[in-house]
Amino acid sequence: MKGRLKIIFVILGVALVSLANAQNNKPLTLNEAIDLSIKNSKQLKINRAKVEQASAAVKEAIQRRLPDASLSGSYIRLANPAVDLKTKSSNSGGSGGNGGGIPKVNQAAYGILSASLPIYAGGKISYGIESSKYLAHAEELDAENSKEEVIDNTIEAYVNLYKANAAVKLYEENLVQAQQRVKDFSNLEKNGLLARNDLLKVQLQASNVELSLLDARNNWELANVNMDLMLGLPENTTLAPDSTVIDQNFSVGTLDEYVQSALKNRKDMEAMGLRKQAADLGVKAIKADRYPAIALTGGYIAADIPKMLTITNAANIGVGISYNLGSLWKNKAKVEQAEAQSRQLEATQELMNNNIRLQVNRAYLNWLSSQKKLEVYTKAVEQADENYRIVKNKYNNGLATVTDLVEADVAQLQSHLNYSIAKADAVIVYNQLLEAAGTLSQPQTN
Repeated sequence: MKGRLKIIFVILGVALVSLANAQNNKPLTLNEAIDLSIKNSKQLKINRAKVEQASAAVKEAIQRRLPDASLSGSYIRLANPAVDLKTKSSNSGGSGGNGGGIPKVNQAAYGILSASLPIYAGGKISYGIESSKYLAHAEELDAENSKEEVIDNTIEAYVNLYKANAAVKLYEENLVQAQQRVKDFSNLEKNGLLARNDLLKVQLQASNVELSLLDARNNWELANVNMDLMLGLPENTTLAPDSTVIDQNFSVGTLDEYVQSALKNRKDMEAMGLRKQAADLGVKAIKADRYPAIALTGGYIAADIPKMLTITNAANIGVGISYNLGSLWKNKAKVEQAEAQSRQLEATQELMNNNIRLQVNRAYLNWLSSQKKLEVYTKAVEQADENYRIVKNKYNNGLATVTDLVEADVAQLQSHLNYSIAKADAVIVYNQLLEAAGTLSQPQTN
């Protein structure tokens, strides 16, 4: 009775685990993976915040054209001062009284409102606005470039998940065959029709396949967790990649077409050009310090000193000119620094141009190599299948050994695994070529 209950509990446990895994299984297409990765990418969130910051900097630069205004006021309590005016009037005769004396003042209040509207500042405000716009646009391009990187990383992770899943399936199928062979050979060995050594060989092969299957499952679980984290999903979500992801026909142009596309479409290259333009404007803005600043000014003053003074309606308006004479000898170093930064960005732009050309060439050569490997592995699969068929027929007819059969089986498994990996790698390499050309995020026609 206890044994039956134990079996029932085990069956229920297995059923519950299977049900939980089934609930967490999630079929996932490549486009869905890309959409989720873009939505949950931490890097893209950082880039969006940088774009917002740069947009706010543009607004700040534009607001420098607006008038500055300040309002100040104060209320003061005073002690009774002892004042003795040493003037002739104070020494003149007369019984006097207090009528002509100094009034006692013990408090005072005043308020000042001033405003200044810049009219001319040597172009510094305009240069600042244009420079901030270039930098804001550069941040937007950086965000688009990061988006392409996220897409490429997602595609590579997705294909790696497919490769790990395909390896698990191949080893599982091969393990079933190996275990069946062990069972058949065990029966033959029991009946004295097979040497013990031959049985040990097929048992060893089955053990090796089982060990390879364990490694493949570990790789698959790790790839699955990596994909879950990348997509913002719970780590226990089991993803089922679309097997048709590797069954694509790619249309690839010439190397020169991809180089020209990269120079035209790469967002990081364009962003660097914008930063160079912003640096050039920075040089002009610093040079603008050599010119005077002109502003329209205005103000209002009100004051009240009881028993002594009251001021109201004291408004003023005019034009103010300021000129920093120190800029004539202090600005030279600042200009040299700004010009050096501009030259540095220009050199960086040239270096980036070379690196982009190298990246495109490398990606294009990798693509050609992947296609050549795929041709070789296709032939290898045909050869391995035919070799296994021949060796198996020979073994059935007593013309081949168990060792020959095991080696042919291993070669067949390896050829199929290499072929699946090569097809998957071709997808990764193709998309890396598109990323190098700056067109990965654009709609593709295969």
